Amino acid sequence: MKIREEEVLRYLGCGGRPADERLRRTVASCVEALRKACTPRSVARVFPAGFPAGGVRIGNLFFPGSGLRNHIRGCDKAVLFAATLGARADILLLQASKTDMSRAAVLQAAAAAMTESYCDEQDAKIAAEAAKEGLYLRPRYSPGYGDFSIAHQRDILTTLDCPRRIGLSMTESCMLVPTKSVTAVIGLTPEKSGCTISKCMECNSENCPFRKETEDESAQ
Repeated sequence: MKIREEEVLRYLGCGGRPADERLRRTVASCVEALRKACTPRSVARVFPAGFPAGGVRIGNLFFPGSGLRNHIRGCDKAVLFAATLGARADILLLQASKTDMSRAAVLQAAAAAMTESYCDEQDAKIAAEAAKEGLYLRPRYSPGYGDFSIAHQRDILTTLDCPRRIGLSMTESCMLVPTKSVTAVIGLTPEKSGCTISKCMECNSENCPFRKETEDESAQ
């Protein structure tokens, strides 16, 4: 799994500024620690998608609101997806927070970059299977974005049997456990578009510190 230094620095909020040698060594050390400790796991299932009034139906689940509905409009199928770096990532983060806060910050950023990289790899596998049916992927769209309530993570986790299959669950306050985890919906469409695997889910917020610059996106 490729974890780019530039991605870790982006999550750190470096804004494209070059890192000094000390920071680069810390980034490399944190990435290596995560590689050794973590065994990422994921699960994905394809369901029929429909668009009744007021929301989206995916399989037996109904998600109210316009955000997800607009995002996957035109898709007859959708993938429910979940992924996690596992509990070892949380253990590393906890240990670092007790001994070295600056390293803990870099480790947080590296874990976020690793999670994104792993999800992108799984997207590529899903895309390869979808291509056999002449379908293309819409970018991942996660609960908590727009009017897609974060509480719907529980629906995805239950439908995919995530606690048993990949050790991923959720607290009463809707936090994923382990924390370096993702749930998402991926629309499958017969229409080919320029955006399939995306760092930011067609985000409208131009002030987000994690938004990639246009020229960086075009270089992907």
